[in-house]
Amino acid sequence: MSISTTGVLPRAETAVPKRAPRRLPSLRRWISPVALVAAWQIASSTGALPPDKLSSPWTVLQAGADVARSGELGSAFAVSLGRVGAGFALGALAGLLLGAVAGLSRWGEALVDPPVQMLRTLPFLGLIPLFILWFGIGEETKIFLVALGVAFPLYLNVHSGIRTADPQLVEAARVLGFTRAERLWHVVLPGALPQALVGLRQSLGVAWLALIVGETVNADAGIGYLINNAREFLRTDVVVVGLVVYAVLGLVTDALVRVLERRALRWRAR
Repeated sequence: MSISTTGVLPRAETAVPKRAPRRLPSLRRWISPVALVAAWQIASSTGALPPDKLSSPWTVLQAGADVARSGELGSAFAVSLGRVGAGFALGALAGLLLGAVAGLSRWGEALVDPPVQMLRTLPFLGLIPLFILWFGIGEETKIFLVALGVAFPLYLNVHSGIRTADPQLVEAARVLGFTRAERLWHVVLPGALPQALVGLRQSLGVAWLALIVGETVNADAGIGYLINNAREFLRTDVVVVGLVVYAVLGLVTDALVRVLERRALRWRAR
């Protein structure tokens, strides 16, 4: 006895989504930076840019190699990294907790948001005298300045991310019998995660800016101290080296958050 297969449709093969090829960085993004450095070098070589105003790129490169070989750059980097790490930990914890309280509760928003918004508008330089009175001129002032700069962007983005959670998804989870804690964990927090990561990137950028301000307050170590010391001796090459280190650290930390963002938000449609 044979079974005819006439008219039987072939079984559809399971479609396997193809992974999008990783795009390499476009070389066009390097055109303007390279052109700026070339123009800088030409202006220095022709005398249009005096060395007492700004050293040439080649001189800056040599100065960077010298301070790296002497160990000054390494020790300054370690001190600054420790300060920004401690300040970022404190500020991130405060920003996350305050943002969650204000985002999840109407009473929390009424009590937390007004003082945070008032403090957010105060400039760093205006707070330095008060911080010196409270904490002295030691490490605490620098760490708390970084923490203050980190907390506000993270607070704003966490608070906004929680408040803008999709109400339809929240209602669907409620209809399906999810408890309040389950709705929070499975719907609200994942929905707020993209904006929280944006706040994390902004906080890291502000952390380095706050560190630059903090390290001008009677610092005896760190990249800011290296820059101030070079300024006293009119070493513009070393000043630029310190600024370049700050910029590179900011770019590296931002790139790390981008990697974290790609891994944490793989569920999003591209």
